[in-house]
Amino acid sequence: MNIDAINDLIAQDMVCVDDCITAQLSSEVALINQLSAYIIGAGGKRLRPRLLLLVARGCGNTEASAHTAAAIIEFIHTATLLHDDVVDESAMRRGRETANARWGNEAAVLVGDFLYSRAFEMMVEIGSMRVMEILASTTNTIAEGEVLQLLNINDADTTKERYWKVIEAKTAVLFEAAARIGAVLASQPADIEDALARYGSHLGRAFQLVDDALDYSSDSATLGKEVGDDLAEGKPTMPLLIALERGNDADKACIRQAIEQGGRERIDEVMAVISRTDALTETQSLAHAESQHAIRALDALPQGPHRDALAALAALAAGRSY
Repeated sequence: MNIDAINDLIAQDMVCVDDCITAQLSSEVALINQLSAYIIGAGGKRLRPRLLLLVARGCGNTEASAHTAAAIIEFIHTATLLHDDVVDESAMRRGRETANARWGNEAAVLVGDFLYSRAFEMMVEIGSMRVMEILASTTNTIAEGEVLQLLNINDADTTKERYWKVIEAKTAVLFEAAARIGAVLASQPADIEDALARYGSHLGRAFQLVDDALDYSSDSATLGKEVGDDLAEGKPTMPLLIALERGNDADKACIRQAIEQGGRERIDEVMAVISRTDALTETQSLAHAESQHAIRALDALPQGPHRDALAALAALAAGRSY
């Protein structure tokens, strides 16, 4: 099943989600409207809301509450992007200026806060204490992940264990929440809910691993942001950690210095070390393994097009080039 076939299953649902997003972005403050519309309108994969809808519909839910929940997930994700770009001092995302580059850090942070608070207002509308519990815990974990990542910046002694904790908290937990909420909205038993949460978590880990690999293997036009951003920010992601583990003394010294100093001055040398140590191949292999874990978690679901779509989504996430 290709991406078009996956999208066709929930095409009308996504129209409703986009309508919900547009309606809920409305504010009496013009700058909030302008900046929110800019960042939401940039598009993106909408992978997290699609995941929630595929799970909910695959488990038999037919209610409009799934549209609201999917919009909430997208608002939380967008808020994290706004805050991320400020922390990382990023200038480009999804092929155009970041909100902080255009309107300044203060506006970007405050509109991110607006999206978080609007998301919690929308949770009340759903009227499910379980959904509120999941998302309250999720947003707290994401914030912890941001702080953990900050502590790893420019730290060449960052371990793989610390890296995994960051991507689990910062990325995988929102995928996990989207899948779990889809099951909750369909009133699934605990074992199905937990299986789908595992699926979401593994999918999120695969997605982030590929993101980290693409930062050293893609180009700005394809990626929608500057290549080498992670290196410039001094982030010790998986390709660098593998290169540090496998490289000779000179390779290790190069990678350590690049992490500790940040910047793009040594990116060609770093790319050469990553190539020599097959760090990208290994990172892709880890992403593929996570994808397979996600697919196996779907064994708890009955056969059907939505299960097939979720399996295909996991495979596509691990093999994507953007």
